[in-house]
Amino acid sequence: MKSNLLQRYFLPGLVFQSVVIGGGYGTGRELVEFFLTDTPLGGLLGIGIAMLVWSLVAAASFEFARITRSYDYRSFFSHLLGRGWIAFELAYFLLITVALSVLGAASGSVVQENFGIDKDIGTISMMLIIGILVFYGSSVIENVLAGWSFVLYGTYAIFVFLCFSGFGDQITTNLSAAGLGSGWFKAGVTYAGYNVAAIPAILFCTRHIVNRKEALTAGLLAGPIAMVPGALFFFAVIGHYPEIVQQTVPINYILTGIGAPYFHYFFQIVLFGTFIETGTAMIHAINERIAEVYKEKGKHMPKPLRPAIAIGILVTAIFAASTIGLVDLIAKGYGLLTYVFIAVFVVPVLTLGMWKICRLKR
Repeated sequence: MKSNLLQRYFLPGLVFQSVVIGGGYGTGRELVEFFLTDTPLGGLLGIGIAMLVWSLVAAASFEFARITRSYDYRSFFSHLLGRGWIAFELAYFLLITVALSVLGAASGSVVQENFGIDKDIGTISMMLIIGILVFYGSSVIENVLAGWSFVLYGTYAIFVFLCFSGFGDQITTNLSAAGLGSGWFKAGVTYAGYNVAAIPAILFCTRHIVNRKEALTAGLLAGPIAMVPGALFFFAVIGHYPEIVQQTVPINYILTGIGAPYFHYFFQIVLFGTFIETGTAMIHAINERIAEVYKEKGKHMPKPLRPAIAIGILVTAIFAASTIGLVDLIAKGYGLLTYVFIAVFVVPVLTLGMWKICRLKR
């Protein structure tokens, strides 16, 4: 019974957090980029707005997926947008290219800078582990991602404790030194905009939900579950404001300031694991979409095809990063995708989706 309750109410949020943190705020760079352009207090409000958007969209999406039995993004958007479902897929492929190229580069940097291992080994290791996880499918992926989320929560709790012990007074001072600013609402909506694409990617773990109460509760919980570690991280970032804004990898700067070398290495291992989580969930969503096509034809998707697709996508993304340039991919890709996902997902699911939910029988 306990396991069922965990799967129905908390698993979607834990898996959503696994995708968002590795591809989003794991290094702290995006938290600084979005929420420290104005004031620290305004940044906290922006984080609250992003969390609220995630919860509302997740609640509507989980219920829509339940009543339409749409547990892959192709089925979901076919019910939501009709033939317009292809718009999400095109945007999703662009997101994967950008996100996986960033993860590949970041994983290589983590092992090289912290453990002295060649960065190519780090990138290849990430690819192989993702390939193994997607080979075993949804059940294994759910267990691994949910379990690692608990490890992540514990790690962030220790991290925040060390930060407050070392420079808690500076955090309080910086938080109260400035007003709210003016850009916090836009920052919250924008940040939520492209990260919200992770919700259709984790629909495979909503199969356990059996009624409307569970769907809405799981959705509303997803926002806080995913954002609480980010909010805790943000408090640590505030302690180094404003110099932290200029740091390429804020987490390394903060960990160096803490002066706990063993925890520094442990945190990097946990961070590497979040990169694997994000890549696994994003690619598994594509595998589930392909598996559904096989199912419609009365066939089963060959199991070896799953890791083959994973490795192919990863190689393509990393090649795109080296050809186009990682900086250009991030600068142009994320900015464009934010508004695309708001247009093809957030607005439709909160309007047309809610209307269809009210009309369809439970």
